[in-house]
Amino acid sequence: MLDIKIVREKTQIVIEALKKRGSDASILDGLLRLEAKRRAQLAVVEELRQQRNVLSEEIGKLRKQGESPSALLENAKKISDEIALKEQSLRELETQTLQEILVLPNIPHESVPLGKDDTGNVEVRKRGRLPEFSFQPKAHWDIGEDLKILDFERAGKIAGARFCLYKGPGARLERSLINFMLDLHTGEAGYTEVFPPVLVNKDSMTGTGQLPKFEEDLFKIGNDERNLFLIPTAEVPVTNIFRGEILNEEELPVYYTAYTPCFRREAGSYGKDTKGLIRQHQFNKVELVKFVKPEDSYTELESLTLNAEEVLKRLGLPYRVVALCTGDLGFSSAKTYDIEVWFPSQERYREISSCSNFEDFQSRRADIRFKRKGKKGTEFVHTLNGSGLAIGRTLAAMLENFQQEDGSVIIPEVLRPYMKSEKIVKG
Repeated sequence: MLDIKIVREKTQIVIEALKKRGSDASILDGLLRLEAKRRAQLAVVEELRQQRNVLSEEIGKLRKQGESPSALLENAKKISDEIALKEQSLRELETQTLQEILVLPNIPHESVPLGKDDTGNVEVRKRGRLPEFSFQPKAHWDIGEDLKILDFERAGKIAGARFCLYKGPGARLERSLINFMLDLHTGEAGYTEVFPPVLVNKDSMTGTGQLPKFEEDLFKIGNDERNLFLIPTAEVPVTNIFRGEILNEEELPVYYTAYTPCFRREAGSYGKDTKGLIRQHQFNKVELVKFVKPEDSYTELESLTLNAEEVLKRLGLPYRVVALCTGDLGFSSAKTYDIEVWFPSQERYREISSCSNFEDFQSRRADIRFKRKGKKGTEFVHTLNGSGLAIGRTLAAMLENFQQEDGSVIIPEVLRPYMKSEKIVKG
């Protein structure tokens, strides 16, 4: 979340940031009114506390002198009762103010291109040669069903729409991609692997920015009093590893990678990508998460993006990197690079990873701080994350880019030790 001091003292900057995002700046009006009331009530409470402290000193002096402080004690009780009432009102105002500020998006970094929607995104670089076919390339769902490695019909019988049953070489390919990505990130890139819970509490969802704004996109465990949610991404549990903690400067940076299944209701995507693996309710993903010092976070964003790109390079898949514009930027992000992989059947690039720097937006919500050596006080860490990569989309891109005229699919060389084969053929 944003620092309330910035919202209060640099309101115009926040207004301009909201306008760049295409958000209604009037959402600040209620917050600023609440903040004014909160500060006024805080001043009243502090004044009453000061009066109580003065009385306490006078009562102590009278008792030392052997005199009765009864009159002062009665006055002190009245002040204490009034403080209790005012503090209750202050807590209510603090809660209301917090709820208002939690729905404000992050301020875009100055390097983020201006734009209203995804048409304003800027291509940064492109890698790999687009495949050329002597035949009409098929979509990945048709390839998968022809090879009998993807079964959408039976998955629909089991769970409903937007699910897939992987079979035989398809299941093995999904598992191979997971292991390959984890091995790559924990080896050369230096990430530490973690395997977190896939159910998280409300505080964890709030810490990374999914709540309260995006609750309709989440799967909630309705019959559990703990208000648990299925994770939409490993970003949620992994970022919350340090929630409420103070790290030492020497511990930073921290790099984590995690494989998890992910669950999304896709509430706003009805009618979009109804076929195939692009937009599923359940999918696998390998995530990259960083905790770093503020002055290092934009250098770390570049390296995190390269770490995600390396997967596509090793697989030999053509892709491009785009910088998201202000109007397409995610709620919590200050800057994001999307990595998009080529899909021949659609003749377009599709997102396979979003690599973002949240600066202190998440760490302020989750209270993740660090202490510099030899300095007083603490600072909020900067958090970053990116998919490294989304497994289903990677598998789909491989089926389409490496399909052969006879219906088989070539396995990239780096995956052959995991797959124990060079191609997937009709069984």
